[in-house]
Amino acid sequence: MKLSGIPEDDRAPAAQAPGNRPDLASTPAQKRAAANTISTELQPNTKKAGNRPDESMTTAISTFSGWATGKGLKTVHTTWESQVKTLLGRLDSEKRALGSAASILLTTDVERGTSIKSIPSSLNSY
Repeated sequence: MKLSGIPEDDRAPAAQAPGNRPDLASTPAQKRAAANTISTELQPNTKKAGNRPDESMTTAISTFSGWATGKGLKTVHTTWESQVKTLLGRLDSEKRALGSAASILLTTDVERGTSIKSIPSSLNSY
């Protein structure tokens, strides 16, 4: 296992020259599993962690109101909330992208096949 926590055999393949690339590295089932992990673990836990300092921070801001410390704490709290919201939005975006990746690839594949089949060829007479 690497320091990143990723087992050696699950690493992304090394970059290869165009034309020598292996098949896609993930299956629709793996994409669904990743989207499910985002939905059931990452998003709820991020939201929970993001809300955790709310009560104590609100108390501290109130206690130090009228002081520079209170104003600073309010700024920190506002920044924290914004960062949590941004992270949750990014997780949602990644989840949607995982869900639509398979259909996008299939649609592109079908479109390319149709385009290639429509090209007239003298080989068709054989």
